[in-house]
Amino acid sequence: QVQLVESGGGLVQAGDSLRLSCAASGRTFSSYFSNYFMGWFRQGPGKEREFVAGINWTGELTYYGDSVKGRFTVSRDNAKKTVYLQMNNVKPEDTAVYYCARSRHSQAQAMGALTTYDYWGQGTQVTVSS
Repeated sequence: QVQLVESGGGLVQAGDSLRLSCAASGRTFSSYFSNYFMGWFRQGPGKEREFVAGINWTGELTYYGDSVKGRFTVSRDNAKKTVYLQMNNVKPEDTAVYYCARSRHSQAQAMGALTTYDYWGQGTQVTVSS
């Protein structure tokens, strides 16, 4: 069974920090985890799903949406089959369901497009109070 499972969401106050995790499971899927670009997306109330951050297969190259640059950091541990999103200085506008997703590619090809990703997690809620 192929799965991406997010965790780490919750209710925090503006200015706080939070770290989200996304773990891959399933024997074949997780075995090839390190081959793929991974993305983080979010969907706020009444909004479209948007690209937040992405990381290439080696972890050497990272990319961010404009609204989170300088505050969020994406990283991965291929040995643990896990990708992380460190969220610092969170704002009320960061409130959303956060999803991780596996790209069809190893590098940042069309990383902002939802159709680039073939596997998605179930999402984890992040709520930031002011």
